[in-house]
Amino acid sequence: MSSLSALREEKDNSWSAHMRATLALGTPLVGAQLAQMAINTTDVILVGWLGTTELASVVLATQLFFVVFIFGTGFTSAVVPLVAQALGRRDPVGVRRAVRMGLWIVIGYGVLTAPLLWFSEPILLKLGQEPDVASHAQSYLRVAQWGIFPALGLMALRSLVTGLERGSIVLYVTIGMFILNAIVAYLLVFGHFGAPNLGLLGAAVASVCANLAGFIITVLYVESRADMRSYEIFVRFWRSDWSMLREIVTLGLPISFTILAETTLFAAASLLMGVIGKLELAAHGIALQLASIAFMIPLGLSQVATVRVGLANGRDDMLGVRRAAAAVLSVGVGFTAVGSILYATMPRQFAALFLDTRQADAAAVLELAVPLIVIAGAFQLFDGLQAVGSGLLRGLKDTKVPMVLALIAYWPIGFTCAYVFAFPLGYGGEGVWFGFVLGLAAAAAFLCGRFWLLVRTQNQTAR
Repeated sequence: MSSLSALREEKDNSWSAHMRATLALGTPLVGAQLAQMAINTTDVILVGWLGTTELASVVLATQLFFVVFIFGTGFTSAVVPLVAQALGRRDPVGVRRAVRMGLWIVIGYGVLTAPLLWFSEPILLKLGQEPDVASHAQSYLRVAQWGIFPALGLMALRSLVTGLERGSIVLYVTIGMFILNAIVAYLLVFGHFGAPNLGLLGAAVASVCANLAGFIITVLYVESRADMRSYEIFVRFWRSDWSMLREIVTLGLPISFTILAETTLFAAASLLMGVIGKLELAAHGIALQLASIAFMIPLGLSQVATVRVGLANGRDDMLGVRRAAAAVLSVGVGFTAVGSILYATMPRQFAALFLDTRQADAAAVLELAVPLIVIAGAFQLFDGLQAVGSGLLRGLKDTKVPMVLALIAYWPIGFTCAYVFAFPLGYGGEGVWFGFVLGLAAAAAFLCGRFWLLVRTQNQTAR
């Protein structure tokens, strides 16, 4: 049986069917996002045991790497609705074109952004960071930058796997990446069991190895399955398809800038914290890492939203679009509420995981981190809603207006409030995080409101 014949055409639009489908696809994708974040978290924890300077350096380095990486995921995110809608209308050629050109774009993007990461030290110095922190960060990035290619390539292939609602393989691969990264990082950061003691660089090497292994395994999986191999993603891979490439870029650039608007807000906040002080930056890094872990749940659900809405939209099933959206939003609110409660009630316990209490300044960093983690718990709900809202809009292939809305929410509202609270009003690091709350709340209202307005307009047009 061909892959298209095997593809389920969902006709059951009951609430229970949509909730089951959301959880079935969402559970492995959320698990995969958590495992992916665990890779970075492991690096931060291990490097944090080396000292405050190393911890501050890896915070800045991973933030800069993440900005470059996340901008690239805008293009791979554009592949997801294209694949989902092609599957919805049973168009295997459209699936192949989208995935193949997505991989082309990944390769070109990695080449273009390499100099930014290679020469990161002068950039960080210009931004007011301390010389020793900037130097360590550049050393880390000159190794970690090679992971951009396999990491984004894996994201492009995931569009095919998730479009076919085979999320379990994504979870298994990512868990394998996490285990490999943890083992290699433990060996190389501290030089255990005869391995070279590379310190900060050991974490970067481990990250590259994990991403490369994940990409290779996913390629082998796609090529080993007859239904996926039938799409011929790698057959005559060198053949260009400029019209599809342009469509991905046209759809992906607004997504990239939307994502960049948020990630640069957090990166700018790291720079603000670095200006306040090294201890404050280290505390901020701990709180930000914990917030990022919790964010993996709505981020995974945003991918579910894109796939579920994209499949229904490809079938011209507006009832399915509405109910798929409501199901994902409901699940998202439930999970983020749990995260909010945990961070608000156990901030000290979570912060202590990232510090070696034998370090002289560990106690000071811990005290600074606790209130930031409490605030991080408070904005989880808004962060989750804006992430899922973005995913819903991508399922409709609506990206340009959301980009504008995100830019307004994150910068004129979020960053301005963060700066005003931190410096003129004198709240310091806590003020920076108050600004986060307001920016994310605005983004959640803008993006979710935009989605339901579009759905309502399409319903009226259909009548």
